[in-house]
Amino acid sequence: EQKQLMKVIDLGENLDTSYLLMETSYTNLRQATIVKHIVISENEYTIENSIKDTKIETKIASNNHLILDKICVFTDSLRYTDPLRSGNETLEHLSYENYETLVEIQKNYLNNFWQNSGIEIYGNDNDQKNIRFMQYQLLQNVGIDPYSNVSAKGLSGEGYEGHYFWDTEIYIFPVLIVNQPQRARSLLEYRYNILDSARNRSLELGHKNGAAYPWRTISGIECSGFFPASTAQYHINADIAYAFYMYYQYTDDVMFMVEKGLEVIFETARIWIQIGNFINDDFHIHEVTGPDEYTAIVSDNYYTNMMAKFNLQIAYELYNYFYEIENEVISEKFRVLIEKINLSNEEIEIMKKASDNMVLLYDSNLDIYMQDSTFLTKPIWNLDLDKRPLLLYYHPLTIYRYQILKQADVVLAHLLLEEYSDLNKMENSYDYYEKITTHDSSLSYCIYGIMACRYKFLDKAYYYFNQSISLDLHDTHQNTKDGLHLANIGGTVLSIIQGFAGLRLKNNKLIIRPLVPVQWEGYSFRVNFSDCIIEVKIRSEILIKLIVGDQLSLFVYDKEYKLVKDKELQIPLMEVI
Repeated sequence: EQKQLMKVIDLGENLDTSYLLMETSYTNLRQATIVKHIVISENEYTIENSIKDTKIETKIASNNHLILDKICVFTDSLRYTDPLRSGNETLEHLSYENYETLVEIQKNYLNNFWQNSGIEIYGNDNDQKNIRFMQYQLLQNVGIDPYSNVSAKGLSGEGYEGHYFWDTEIYIFPVLIVNQPQRARSLLEYRYNILDSARNRSLELGHKNGAAYPWRTISGIECSGFFPASTAQYHINADIAYAFYMYYQYTDDVMFMVEKGLEVIFETARIWIQIGNFINDDFHIHEVTGPDEYTAIVSDNYYTNMMAKFNLQIAYELYNYFYEIENEVISEKFRVLIEKINLSNEEIEIMKKASDNMVLLYDSNLDIYMQDSTFLTKPIWNLDLDKRPLLLYYHPLTIYRYQILKQADVVLAHLLLEEYSDLNKMENSYDYYEKITTHDSSLSYCIYGIMACRYKFLDKAYYYFNQSISLDLHDTHQNTKDGLHLANIGGTVLSIIQGFAGLRLKNNKLIIRPLVPVQWEGYSFRVNFSDCIIEVKIRSEILIKLIVGDQLSLFVYDKEYKLVKDKELQIPLMEVI
């Protein structure tokens, strides 16, 4: 007999208010729902509540016209010690607000969001409408506190059972950090809150220390049972560390880093030393799966190695920076952290050596970076490509034996960390891997589109942008019924910010390389960086204005410019031939 997932703990009513308290059967989490009915009428009316079994029925009767406002409050024991009491306190506060006031609050909230975070596309109303849809979905579906994150389908459907993946750090966090730093920070606080679970997972996997973040989770426990395409994707460790460092670069929030960020970066970095080894001074990482889930359990996956190299590098650099910091409060917190996790100078030096000598495979005949140590030894796929997605028609082992990609892998590595690679070899790699990518993953189109901009393939970039923006709106993968593809939605927004605008943050330097597709007259957006806010408008020329802050340096097409408050910078737009 199937056990009931939630059981009723308390149920009751009091005049115009009714409440329900439930508890999950397996995890003992409590959730309270409180409903208050506010009747507005010049005539007589009655309210009656009746309780039968586990249901409350409220009847409101009148012989004349009346207006009913229904206020619902939801609380849970993740966020509140006593969810029922906290819910009543919230309701008491809200009872002072009438419907019109709440609508006004909501309007102001949305107006503020669109003013500071909204992307405007000029000369293409359809794309403008669609990108607003994407941004609104992110606003609605992304968690806003340390206890929630981003479900793969958001709140829009039951696909993936509400679980969180690496989608958050690589596809959605980069959208938020540009102009919603507080929301971005909340996503990081969630990862910090499940750090102990990641430490336990590390021990389960046979590691002596460190943290191995779960591939698929909500509470911090690994919820995926197919390890070749889940647990083996160790790159999630580096993806999370990458997001923490990106936040630090954008905000310079030293206190957050010493209290939470450093611990995550150090603990994730420790894992690489344990799943890799030195051979003739070269550092190799074995038996992992990269982003491309049509290639599993390989050695020296290019994306994984590159991200691990970065994870180890920033662990070393941040350790030395905070070790020598002069601020006494920060210094003491750092000392306590190092003692807590028992991190030594010797361990940090090994991390540096591993990072410096990380293997990033390159094939001189093709002049491309190799996806892994065996990928190029496999035959090119010659089976039926009309049967897609491939996993529905072919056994995984069949797919693993061919050069065929589900999604961007090497190409994604170059988006995140191009400083480790040569630009010409990156472009050659793009050309090679694009031809054998099926885009069976919804996470793929946007990455190829963003990197098409990097190589000035503007027609191709807009094609991929259109594929990405249409995925849910036109249900091109025929599975939107299970919920929206939140990572693709984030990637679509990034297609403008990181793609056409070419926004990058490297070594604390803000860089843009704007391009405009022929389908648009231009576009605009805002960026929060280092306590400053800049407004970027791109039409036939580039207009940049510092609207918050006194001065700021940024690079446009790799040339440095100085911004000063309220003085607009005008730069010619690069033509793409």
